Amino acid sequence: MKTAELFEKKTVFSLEIFPPKKTSSIKTIYDTLDGLEGTHPDFISVTFGAVGAGDNTHTFPIASTIKKYYQIEGVAHLPAISLTRDQVLQRLHEMESYGIENVLALRGDLPVGGEAPSGHFPHASDLIAFVKEHTDLNIIAACYPEKHPECPNRVDDIRNLKRKVDAGANHLISQLFFNNAHFYDFLERCDLAGINVPIEAGIMPVVNKAQIERITSLCGADIPPKFRRMMDRFGDNPRAMRDAGIAYAVDQIIDLITQGVDGIHLYTMNNPFIARRINDAVSNLISVTPARAAHRKVLAFA
Repeated sequence: MKTAELFEKKTVFSLEIFPPKKTSSIKTIYDTLDGLEGTHPDFISVTFGAVGAGDNTHTFPIASTIKKYYQIEGVAHLPAISLTRDQVLQRLHEMESYGIENVLALRGDLPVGGEAPSGHFPHASDLIAFVKEHTDLNIIAACYPEKHPECPNRVDDIRNLKRKVDAGANHLISQLFFNNAHFYDFLERCDLAGINVPIEAGIMPVVNKAQIERITSLCGADIPPKFRRMMDRFGDNPRAMRDAGIAYAVDQIIDLITQGVDGIHLYTMNNPFIARRINDAVSNLISVTPARAAHRKVLAFA
């Protein structure tokens, strides 16, 4: 099933996992998937490698196994900043041979040192247009509620996002954020720009100090005072910080569902325990959400 069809019926709940590092056994990811049993996500996306691992040959087989064995729709990430057109075509054909129907088309991170991209796809919109031209894959794209870190302002950021949608993306997944007000402002800007595809809110439960420091250095997410107070109070107590981080994510999700969000995309960091705790807290709320229209409805802001 193509993920865009899911939003016509319900608020979507999805998960992200990453393949094991090349030094780890592939078995670890299937242990993760087994641990996620009972969360019943609408789909699971698979990144193109563990954090810092770079290229990875496991992404497509894992996404395929999620669909065939676990009976959950799989989404394969495809970063293409260093790829040629022929290399992308090869990977698209490989995806189709695995029975994958959904691709998250990404520019990908700049090479270390910020050198100019070496491939044929300097922007995600270039890749999306290429995938649209050569395949029937359902195309998902990333979006940034607080703007992309490399973009000079929010106006240009929305223009760039509109290019992705016009090129063929029909479902968006947001970068993580910790302040829901930024996401609601972002949705309003999307509405004004005529971006009407479903937009999932990306939520990452932060459970330790080192994690939040690394995340904010990478994506520049705003840390609201409530979150800072939580870290100051519980940051030196791992179990308390874990529970506080889960509670904060649940609070975010409840507010988003109440406001009529199209979907929740949970960045699991391959931690089934945390994903299950969050799912247990919000699954009943998602299940009673009224059916979605084909396009995103304008939120009624409180």
